[in-house]
Amino acid sequence: MLNGWLFKHIDNSALIIFRVFFGLLITLESFGAIFTGWVKQTLIEPNFTFSFIGFEWLQPLPGQWMYLYFAVMGMFGIGVMLGYKYRASIIGFTVLWAGVYFMQKSSYNNHYYLLVLLNLFMCIMPANRYFSFDVKQNASLLKHSMPQWCTLIIIVQMTIVYTYAAIAKIYPDWLDTTFMEILMRGKKGYYIIGDFLQQKWLHFVLAYGGILFDLLIIPLLLCRRTRAWAFSIAIFFHLFNSVVFQIGIFPYMSIALCVFFFPVKSIQKLFFKGKPFYNQGEIVVSNYKPILLMVFGLYFLIQLALPLRHWFIKDDVLWTEEAHRLSWRMMLRAKYGIAHFTVIDKETNEKTIIKLDDYLSKKQIGIASTKPDVIWQFAQRLKQQFQAEGRDVAVYVDCRISVNDKPLKQLIDPKVDLASVKWKAFKHNEWILPSNED
Repeated sequence: MLNGWLFKHIDNSALIIFRVFFGLLITLESFGAIFTGWVKQTLIEPNFTFSFIGFEWLQPLPGQWMYLYFAVMGMFGIGVMLGYKYRASIIGFTVLWAGVYFMQKSSYNNHYYLLVLLNLFMCIMPANRYFSFDVKQNASLLKHSMPQWCTLIIIVQMTIVYTYAAIAKIYPDWLDTTFMEILMRGKKGYYIIGDFLQQKWLHFVLAYGGILFDLLIIPLLLCRRTRAWAFSIAIFFHLFNSVVFQIGIFPYMSIALCVFFFPVKSIQKLFFKGKPFYNQGEIVVSNYKPILLMVFGLYFLIQLALPLRHWFIKDDVLWTEEAHRLSWRMMLRAKYGIAHFTVIDKETNEKTIIKLDDYLSKKQIGIASTKPDVIWQFAQRLKQQFQAEGRDVAVYVDCRISVNDKPLKQLIDPKVDLASVKWKAFKHNEWILPSNED
């Protein structure tokens, strides 16, 4: 039965057309990041970036070289779209995109994380076996079928994404629309729709509609009777998000992923009328079955576990941010903070008040005033800078934050030298004060 589920061959039209859409979208993402100023603001103007902890060595290329970096990514995207040297193109884009993802947290986005995962999937899929330059150059690559696991892994991954996104929304500030009101307040200046977005009834529709959409969209797409309606709702939902929240290619990527939920015959008729439809349904169990089962089993076990890890860490993840990333906790809270960094020379007791503007960009100041891991990283960087001057220092931080417009409260223990403590990745860091402290 397992062989039938994973290794039964089906028509590959869905994968082929998704490759085209995927390549187009990652191309637009790459060149768009240049022309919208994202590369300049996030990677060129700052003196350094806050990489993921453990990746501090991963920093942007100096000068203007990050423009070339993203231009190369765009060229790889075109290669993916056209199926030209596909394997090299998708692997090249995957490596470069992963580099961007891990080298900065100022513009952290769950959608960027999803793109990393989809890239990994596309690296191993036979997405260039039809409608590609690779086939034109090497006719032996031509194939009209693919193993069914190519579709199943996409469906399972998106089920995990949407399910955990729905669960994360079930907390008081979402359910009473406090956060939705804050979110829409920032859209008040939008032409035509700005005032409409301030309606309280709309906040309830969006809050509860968001939960229902995330919970039900995958089952509704899988069901033949509800698929067309679900797809229509998905288009409206994602286009609304695109217009209101301006979150790049993700809404369009989500729409493109819907091709894997439709009957392959329908996809073939819609996009590739001249392509022979494969319906033999043969089961071809390849030699890599044990490796495939082991890799996918481990991968999806990790995907299921990562969003749960915050339950094993003390205090509320909305407050501490510990285990927030890689968990599909999307657009859940608004934070504002004020942080004061003080460096004290251990030998002379000389005190240096740090002016954040001298070190950080405006966006970096925002995360260095609200997110404990970034606060710790900046303390470590200050320590290294003063050590380079031959000074042994301690770094203390007085930080107060507001979550969802609540009163400012102390986040960091101001008596702890953050330069001397180690970051705990899977445990609570005790210098993060409790969220219920007066």
